[in-house]
Amino acid sequence: MKFEPIIDSLLSTDLYKFNMQQVMFHKHTDLSGTYLFKCRNKDVVFTYEMLDEINEQIDHLCTLTFQEDELNYLRSIRFIKSDYVEFLRLWRPIRDYVYTWLTPNGELNIEVSGPLFSCMQFEIYLLEIVNEVYFRTKYADQWAYVMNSAYDRLNDKIARFNDGTYTFKFAEFGCRRRLSRSWEDTVVSRLAKETNNMVGTSNVYLAKKYGLTPIGTFAHEFVQMYQGIPKIPLAYTNYYALKDWYNEYKGDNGTALTDTITTDLFLLDFDRSMCNNFTGVRHDSGDPYEWGEKIIRHYEKYGIDPKTKTLLFSDSLNFDKAQALYDHFKDRTKVSFGIGTYVSNDTMVEPLNIVIKLQSVNGNPVAKLSDSEGKTMCQDENYVQYLRNAVKFRLDREGSSYGT
Repeated sequence: MKFEPIIDSLLSTDLYKFNMQQVMFHKHTDLSGTYLFKCRNKDVVFTYEMLDEINEQIDHLCTLTFQEDELNYLRSIRFIKSDYVEFLRLWRPIRDYVYTWLTPNGELNIEVSGPLFSCMQFEIYLLEIVNEVYFRTKYADQWAYVMNSAYDRLNDKIARFNDGTYTFKFAEFGCRRRLSRSWEDTVVSRLAKETNNMVGTSNVYLAKKYGLTPIGTFAHEFVQMYQGIPKIPLAYTNYYALKDWYNEYKGDNGTALTDTITTDLFLLDFDRSMCNNFTGVRHDSGDPYEWGEKIIRHYEKYGIDPKTKTLLFSDSLNFDKAQALYDHFKDRTKVSFGIGTYVSNDTMVEPLNIVIKLQSVNGNPVAKLSDSEGKTMCQDENYVQYLRNAVKFRLDREGSSYGT
C-alpha cells in the first residue's frame, strides 16, 4: 500500500468489542445492523486526500486476520471462551460492509452495514484510522510542534503522579481517539513504566505487548441492540442485556454501563440480584457527582456496602477532574477511571470528538438516551420520541416505588 498501515493487528481495538462480540456470537447471530460515523466538532473539513488514505487504510484492514499468538493471547483472558476464539480464527473484516463518502462541504460520512456481530468490530478500527489520517494530514507542516506539545503534556502528567499531585488509579481508554498508533504506544509504555497509577489499557494489542491488564466490559451499542428485537419491550432492554451478560460471564466480567436509556431506568432493573452479580457500574454522561451519589444510595437501599463495589468514571475526563472525583468518593466506595482522549491525544490542537454509533437493528431504529443532552444520535426523530415516551411511562409507573 502507498501509506504505512495504521492498523497492523486486529488486536488493536478495545477489549469490550471482544466481550460484546462473544455474547452476540453465542446468542444473537441472527441480527443485522447499521452504524454511522459522526464528527461532533464544528467546522472540521475532511479533504479528498484524507478520504483516499482512509479508504486505502480500510482496504488494508480488511486483509488482516488473527495470528496464532494473538488467538493464544485471547485464550489467556479468563472469560474469553474457546469456541469464540475458534470463530475469530475464521473471522476477518469484510470490506463490502463499509461505505465512505464526502459531502461538498467536507463532511466525512461512513456507514457500516451487515451482520451485527461482524459489523460491530469496525468501530474502533475506523476511528483510529480517521483520527490519524486527519491529524497527520491537516497538521503536516506543524507536526514537530504538535508532537513537542504532546511530549510536554505527557511529561507533566508523569511528574504529577510521581510528586503526589495525582493519587488515583486509572485505565488508558484512548485508542479510539488517539493521535496516532505510535503515540498511543509511547503513552501507554511510559505511563506503565514511569508511574504506579495505570492499572491497564483497553487496547488489547498494547496490553499484550506490555504485559498489562486488558480492561473493558460493554458499550451502549450492546443495550441498544435489544431495542431492535421486537419481542423485547423498549423500556426493558436493560433487563435483557444485563441478564444475557450475566449468563455469559457469571459475574466474571461485571461492570455495567448505566446510561444507555437513562440511569434512572437502568436502576429499575439493577435489583439486589444484579447489584450482587456485577462488581460495579460505569458513568459516561450527566453530572458525575450526582450519578455517584445516586448509585451509592441505590446500593445502600439493598443493604450492600458501597465499599465493596466500584464506580468507574469515563466521561470526558482529564486528570484534574479524575482527582477531584477520587477525593470526593474514595472513602465511601472503590473508585476507578477510564481516561481516553486526554491521555492519547492531548496536544496543542483540539482533538476530534468523533463517534460511530449503532443506528438500526434488523431494520428497526435504535437510539441512546444518555443522561446528557446532545449525546443522542438517531436519524429517526419519531423513534427517539417514542423511546422517550416508553422510558417515561415505565419510570412514572414504577419509579417512585424504587426511589428513582
